[in-house]
Parts: sequence; C-alpha cells; structure tokens
Amino acid sequence: MHRSRSLLIAVFACLLLALAVLGLGRSAWPLSTVLGLSLVLALGLAWVLPRLLLRPYEQQVRALSTLVAAWRDADFATSIRQPEEEALADLTLSLNQLGEELRRERQRLVQRELLLDTVVQNTPTALVLTDPRSRIVYANLAAREMVGHSGKLEGLALDEWLQGLPGDLAEGIRGARDSLCTLPGEAEDEVYHVSRRSFDLHGRPHYLYLVRRLTRELSRQEVATWKKVIRVISHELNNSLAPIASLAHSGKKLATRGDAMQLDRVFDTIAERARHLESFIGGYARFAKLPAPRLSQVPWSELLERVRAQSPFRVHGALPAAPACIDPAQIEQVLINLVRNSVEAGSPEEAIEVQVLDLGAQFQVQVRDRGHGMSAAVLEQALLPFYSTKRSGTGLGLALAREILEAHGGRIRLAHRDGGGLVVSLWLPKRGPGGPA
Repeated sequence: MHRSRSLLIAVFACLLLALAVLGLGRSAWPLSTVLGLSLVLALGLAWVLPRLLLRPYEQQVRALSTLVAAWRDADFATSIRQPEEEALADLTLSLNQLGEELRRERQRLVQRELLLDTVVQNTPTALVLTDPRSRIVYANLAAREMVGHSGKLEGLALDEWLQGLPGDLAEGIRGARDSLCTLPGEAEDEVYHVSRRSFDLHGRPHYLYLVRRLTRELSRQEVATWKKVIRVISHELNNSLAPIASLAHSGKKLATRGDAMQLDRVFDTIAERARHLESFIGGYARFAKLPAPRLSQVPWSELLERVRAQSPFRVHGALPAAPACIDPAQIEQVLINLVRNSVEAGSPEEAIEVQVLDLGAQFQVQVRDRGHGMSAAVLEQALLPFYSTKRSGTGLGLALAREILEAHGGRIRLAHRDGGGLVVSLWLPKRGPGGPA
C-alpha cells in the first residue's frame, strides 16, 4: 500500500512539473526565463519529493533506535508499532518478538536470583563478598548475625566487619589458607571452618569469605568415633579375655592333677594373649599421645639405612643431596610400617622400592610394592582411624602415618600401581612448620 502511495506521489509530481513547464513555454516570457523557472521548480521537487517518500522510513528507524536504547537500559517491556512498509514491518516484528523473549528470559533470571538469594541468605554459613578495595559488596544474614548487625553490611570495609568478631576468628579470616578456629564458649568450645576464594567478577578481582560453624557436626562425629572405638576395644578385649579366663580355669584343673606339661602350654598361651593385648592397647596409646614432631636435619641415606635395617627394600634412583627436616623417629616409624605392610600384602622383598624426589619446596617419598593391593572401597577408607581389613589389625597404622605426616605439614596418598601392587606417596616440606626460612 505504501509503495502505491509513493508511486502516486512521484507520478503527481512529474505531471505537475510537466504542466508547469508547458504553461511557462506558452507564456510571453523569454526562453531563458522559462528554462530558469523550470530548473528551479525541478530542483524544488527533487529536494521535497525524497523527503516525502523517506519520512515514514526515518520515523520507523528512530523508533527502532529508541527500542534498542531501551534494551540497553534493560527495559525489555518496550515495543514499537508495526509499520505498513513491508521491509520494515518484517524487521519490526522480529525485533518485537526478540524483545518479548528477552523480557521472559529476564523474568526467569530474576526468579532464579531471588531463589539463590533466599538460599544464600538463609544458609548457616556466613558469606561475605568483597571488591578489590576490600569493600563488602554482598553479605548474608549469618554474616550480619555474627557481629550483631541488624542492617546491611554492603558498603562497609571488611575490617569494620572483622572488628566485631573475636580476634582469633578475625585473624583466621584474614589468612589466605583454609583453617579451623576454636573459640571458648559458655557451655563448650565453638569450632569454625574459615576459607577464602578469589575470582574475577565483571573483570575485577573479588574475594569470597566463608565461615562455617562446625561444633555440632564435630560433636556428632566425635560421638560416632568414640562409639566405634569402644566397639573395637570391647571386641578385642573379649577376644583376649575370654580365652584367658577359659585357660585359667583349665590351668587350675591341670595344676590339681599335677599335669606340668599341659600346664606349661596353658601358661604359654595365656602369656601370648596377654602380649597381644598389651600390643593392642599400646597402639591406641601411641596414637592418642603422639607428641609434636621435634625437627632436625637428617640425611636421606642415613634415614633409609635405619629403616632398611628393620625391613629390607630397594632404593630406586639417587637420593636428594638436601637433608630432610623431620622428626627422624616418627618418619622412620612411618616408613617401617609402610614397608612391613608391603611384605604382609604378599610383595617379594626385592619388589619393594623406596624413591625420594626433590620437588623444590618439598620432598616426595614413594613406597612401591607388588603385593595384592587394595580394592577401590578399601583404598578410600584405608587412612581412617580404626579401619582395618586384617583379622588382628587395629586400623591405626596408616591413620598414625597420616597423623605424623600432617603434623610435619605434609600429606599422604595411596594409589594403585601400574602392573599390580600399591604406591604410597608422602609429601614433606623442606622446612618444618614454623621453621626457619
């Protein structure tokens, strides 16, 4: 329709121009005057006609520009009238449909943000997000409750929030590493887990601080652990005391009859069960009373020779020239237990090897064997206290190794060895915790 109207305007303008030229030609005016007036009229029509034809397009383009500007301001509810021009009508329809889809998507995002904010605000973990200037840009309800702040924390400096916290907890939050912080309470000590994470938000570095109260979870875990300890000790005591009581009764009868030979065997069995019980209780005592490591510089060759004197193995590769900064008695006991575990797992002595690598800031010690290894389920539980697959095991050997390694600032990991067997990896820092730089 608009094309027809534009065509009629153009035809009408051409006829008007032709009539004007024809009328001027019949007048008594000189030819030069007629040509001049005709030229002026033609130029006037040439200037006016395109504007008359393009005006609807200009209006629609301005409307489209307004629509895009509204989108830039996140206003997706705006739409524009669909023009009669076919080319612009299709474009306008597509943009209106796109705006409607953006509006629905924004509504979905707003609902998700509301849901996420509701979850974050009501989580018991205190959460604080800071910008590069250490200004709080987001904090949840738990973070406000920790300092008794009823209003919003957004806009405050991080230090202003930390001033309302106990000193030890504030220092733990300022630290860059995850940590546990214990604070004295009225009924019991409160334990908090503190962590900090960094990430880029809108191209700028931000920090997220998380403070989680673990007192209740640790209390439940402590009760569960004690129950397990009591079950293990009770089971082991029954396994030893019941035979001892039975043998004592049998020994009394044998003594009455004067059967010295049988009586000696009874006493030997009682002594063996008593030694086993003593060893069992001693293992628990060592685990419970593990002293802090007393660090000293020990050459690796000297340490491994002492271990090899107890349980033979093969040293793989050259040893590092730098000495180990360790408690030699504790680390020696760890290595002896690991080598003996390899023997008990059925590995030939010549297939047991120990390798020490210098990784720069730390040492890595690997004990490898060709024993029957562990299943995936056992591998996941092996480092937990009181977990054992051996009939006479206490479940403390690897747990004690883990405790010693962590006290040294290191860690331990178990993995399957290619071709069969087990690989136990130990990481030890070159300097002990709190040692000299």
